[in-house]
Amino acid sequence: MKYNLYFICLLLTAFTLKTSERYNCFRPGEIWKDTDGKSIQAHGGGILYNNGVYYWYGENKDSPTHKQHVPVVGVSCYSSKDLYNWKYEGVVLPAVKTDTAHDLHPSKVLERPKVIYNEKTKKFVMWMHVDTRPGYKYARAGVAVSDNPRGPFQYLNSIRPNNAMSRDITLFKDTDGKAYIFHSSEDNKTIYISRLTDDYLQPDGHFKRLFIDQLREAPAVFKHNRHYFIITSGCTGWTSNAARYAIADSVLGEWRMIDNPCRGPKSEITFNTQGTFVFPVQGKKDAYIFMADRWNPQNLSDSRYIWLPLQIRGDSLAIQWLDKWDLSYFRK
Repeated sequence: MKYNLYFICLLLTAFTLKTSERYNCFRPGEIWKDTDGKSIQAHGGGILYNNGVYYWYGENKDSPTHKQHVPVVGVSCYSSKDLYNWKYEGVVLPAVKTDTAHDLHPSKVLERPKVIYNEKTKKFVMWMHVDTRPGYKYARAGVAVSDNPRGPFQYLNSIRPNNAMSRDITLFKDTDGKAYIFHSSEDNKTIYISRLTDDYLQPDGHFKRLFIDQLREAPAVFKHNRHYFIITSGCTGWTSNAARYAIADSVLGEWRMIDNPCRGPKSEITFNTQGTFVFPVQGKKDAYIFMADRWNPQNLSDSRYIWLPLQIRGDSLAIQWLDKWDLSYFRK
C-alpha cells in the first residue's frame, strides 16, 4: 500500500510541475496557459495596468459548443506582474442566463471588452461590443463598472454612441484623463471616435468619423510622445487580411493613413491574426506590445494569442514577426 502511495505522489508531483509551468518569454501563436495550467480564455482582449499589476480582460470562449458562434460565457480577467505568467481571477462579467432579453444572455454576442480606470469616480469602467444573432443588427456598445479590477463588474446598459452603430470596439484613455471609444460603425464602413463624459459612462457628444467607406475594424489605439496611432484590420470575417496604421496629432483631429506595419512571414495577412490592443510596458522606454488573435473559427476556445513588440521611429511604425522574445527586447 505504501509503495502504491509513493508512486501516486510521484505522479501527482509530476502533473503539478507540468501544469504549473512558468514562462520567461513570449512564444506567439503557441498555447498559453495560466498559473493553474489551463489555457487562457481572454480573446479580443485588452490590458489594464493598476498599482503594479497588469490585468488582462477578454472574451471567455470556454463553451462546450465549439463553433463559430459560441454562447456568451462572459468576460475573463487574469492578473500578472511580469506579463508572462497569468493568474485566473475568474469571469468578472458573467452571462445572464435567466433573462433572454438581456444583452448578456448566452444567445447574444459579447466581444472585445476593454477596461480603464477613472481617478475621479474611483471606478473601473468596461466597454464592449454587444449584439444579437443572427445578423449583428443590434450593433451597440455596452458598459459595466466595478470598484475592483478583479471584479465583479456590474452591467449598466448599452447604447449606440452618438446614435451610430457600434461593433468592434476599443477604449483609449489619454494622458489628460479624457477617454474615448473607437468603434466600427455604419455597417463597418467607417470608424467613429466618440469622446466620453468625465465619468466614462456615456458619450459627451464630441465625435469624429474616420476612414469613411474604407471598411476597417478591430481598432487598436495608443499614444507615443505627441503622436496618436491606430492599427486596424480590413473586414473579411474570420479570414485574416492586411493591417494598416494611421497617425494623428490629436485624437479628434485629422488622421493620416500610412501603410501595413507588419514585417516578416505572412505580413500581408497580419501573421494570420487580427489585432485587438496595444499597451505600454511599464518601466521600459518606448516599449509597446501589439496584441492580436489568431482566430480558430471551428474551435474559438483554441484561438491563439500573438503578442509582438512595436518598433516606432517618428511617425513610422513596424511590427516584426518573432518566434520567441522577451522583455529584454526593450531598452530600460
